[in-house]
Amino acid sequence: MFSPDQEEHCAPNKEPVKYGELVVLGYNGALPNGDRGRRKSRFALYKRPKANGVKPSTVHVISTPQAGKAISCKGQHSISYTLSRNQTVVVEYTHDKDTDMFQVGRSTESPIDFVVTDTISGSQNNDEAQITQSTISRFACRIVCDRNEPYTARIFAAGFDSSKNIFLGEKAAKWKNPDGHMDGLTTNGVLVMHPRGGFTEESQPGVWREISVCGDVYTLRETRSAQQRGKLVESETNVLQDGSLIDLCGATLLWRTADGLFHTPTQKHIEALRQEINAARPQCPVGLNTLAFPSINRKEVVEEKQPWAYLSCGHVHGYHDWGHRSDTEANERECPMCRTVGPYVPLWLGCEAGFYVDAGPPTHAFTPCGHVCSEKSAKYWSQIPLPHGTHAFHAACPFCATQLVGEQNCIKLIFQGPVD
Repeated sequence: MFSPDQEEHCAPNKEPVKYGELVVLGYNGALPNGDRGRRKSRFALYKRPKANGVKPSTVHVISTPQAGKAISCKGQHSISYTLSRNQTVVVEYTHDKDTDMFQVGRSTESPIDFVVTDTISGSQNNDEAQITQSTISRFACRIVCDRNEPYTARIFAAGFDSSKNIFLGEKAAKWKNPDGHMDGLTTNGVLVMHPRGGFTEESQPGVWREISVCGDVYTLRETRSAQQRGKLVESETNVLQDGSLIDLCGATLLWRTADGLFHTPTQKHIEALRQEINAARPQCPVGLNTLAFPSINRKEVVEEKQPWAYLSCGHVHGYHDWGHRSDTEANERECPMCRTVGPYVPLWLGCEAGFYVDAGPPTHAFTPCGHVCSEKSAKYWSQIPLPHGTHAFHAACPFCATQLVGEQNCIKLIFQGPVD
């Protein structure tokens, strides 16, 4: 469906096995300044030529920092749990021939496969906006995929650094489980939500949970970085499903399985829908000029023929300068068709195919940003609570991360066809 451009191939003539893709919420098909190398808006996970997974093996209880360093310098992967100044538990990890590991984080060091930075709300228009202090961990999480069918993908908090180590310092939440193995949480945590019913128009939002370093599932802490862990949820696992959301405290990723993507519209399909709308020659009901959605490659420049809409009623117009209701609310305008007062914004086609739950025509717009997609996709994202800050949740547009407002968070668009 999507061409594997920079990913690893298993055999020169054979299509590599795709485990799935991670798509960053808040971007409409690419990062604002363009996708570059490991930093992009979506990342495909392919079966590696050689397995690079690891699994826990020997456990050491250490009373001197020197002994801990000696173990972590052996060149093997390890996780260190500092219990006090004079006691550290180091769990060594050994090679696992049956799994592939992929790491996600803010760091640009080589162990990170997919570099993620903080998503700025409405980022399509904020190329210059800078995050002063990121809340995303440098080595945020790791995804481990089985190399054999059904290619199950599991998520774990924290990633191994350039020294192949994960360090949980004295202040990090950590504990010994009843079966004796150590576990812990990262500072701001890795949250996961599996939608009920998969990633389809019938899906309902699931419950947000926190994933531990060893992949267990917990209820959320009182605040994002609280010392006290939540309660263990024994009935749930860290296995990713089509449509699972992963929140790294600053960016949210959508997991799409290879099978899920197979049933999702492609960029070509979305382009065909755009051309279909434009071929119907929708008109501005007042100026009677023909409107047209700009091409997918020109998604940030408002064009002369661009459709605009009143988000309180959904009537689609061309751009005009009348109907201002007050000096204070610059964007409060009165619709000439039905006199409803509300925001008046340009409409943008949602181009990131991974966010669509069906292949329906683009008939609904998110409020207040004006991104347009199918009715079922708009209604799906309108009901998904996404983490915001340290303990707030709200629905947001998947194409630009703008917080949604209004009764339904989206509106049905009313196009007027040509009069002739």
